[in-house]
Parts: sequence; C-alpha cells; structure tokens
Amino acid sequence: MPVPEFLRELRDQIGPALVPLVGVTAVVLDEDDRVLLHRRADDGRWATPGGILEPGEQPAVAVVREVEEETGLVVEVERLVSVLGQDPYVYPNGDRVQFLDLAFRCRPVGGALDAGGDETLEVGWFAPGGLPAMSERILDRIAYAREARPEPFYVR
Repeated sequence: MPVPEFLRELRDQIGPALVPLVGVTAVVLDEDDRVLLHRRADDGRWATPGGILEPGEQPAVAVVREVEEETGLVVEVERLVSVLGQDPYVYPNGDRVQFLDLAFRCRPVGGALDAGGDETLEVGWFAPGGLPAMSERILDRIAYAREARPEPFYVR
C-alpha cells in the first residue's frame, strides 16, 4: 500500500517513532447483504476497503475515496458503525503506528468492480456464510455494520 506523502514527510523527521493515525474502513453491503472485499496487494489477505485519513480530509469523504481507489465502486455512506482504537503495530521496516479506526456502513451507487490499481489483487462480493479467512477485527466490523443499532459500537 502506498504511504501517504504527509506520513512520508513526518517519518523523515521522526523516524520509526509511534504515530497515532486515523484510519477509515468501509463495510459495503449490497441489496443481497453481501459484503464487498478486496485482496490486498501488500499482504495478499482479504479485507474490507479502507485507508488513512489525509490531513484536512473528512472521514466519510475519505472512506468513499478509498473504496473507489481499491475496488472501482462508488459508494454512499449510510452510517458510522464503530469507533475503535487498535493495538500499536510495527511494520516490517520498523515504523510504529496506532490506529483509531472509524468504520462506516456503505452502499454501492455506481462504478464497476476493478482490481486494476496498485493496492488490490482481487475484488468481489461475499455472502455472510461464505467469507474468506480474515482477522477477527474485520469480521467484527462486518458484524457491527449488519446490526440494526443506530449508534456506533465503541468500547466502554
């Protein structure tokens, strides 16, 4: 996954120190309750689309951008489904990050599935009972998006 320019510039100044970042995740559900997933180019794993919030960018705008970049689909945000702090993570190059993830339930409104970018190997729709192996964190986000609760999930 390409590193945003603002983060590259910050790393030039601070090296691998822990950086708190805001991530956005899209749980895109179609009319048949299938979830949109893409197989990431960086690690080959299936995941929900998402990425890093750019400086000055609104989270809902960022999640729409990320879905289109990674899958070719244009989506509309329906609601915020979860707000969760993740454990610190160390990338293979030693850079440390800790994400605050904002997950949004979205629905497709245009575009066409396309895995032609540099971030995605494959893209597809998956039925609830036919999801590929994914992290528990991603499976939880999908479950929160399918719930009828009006407020987002967060740890109390």
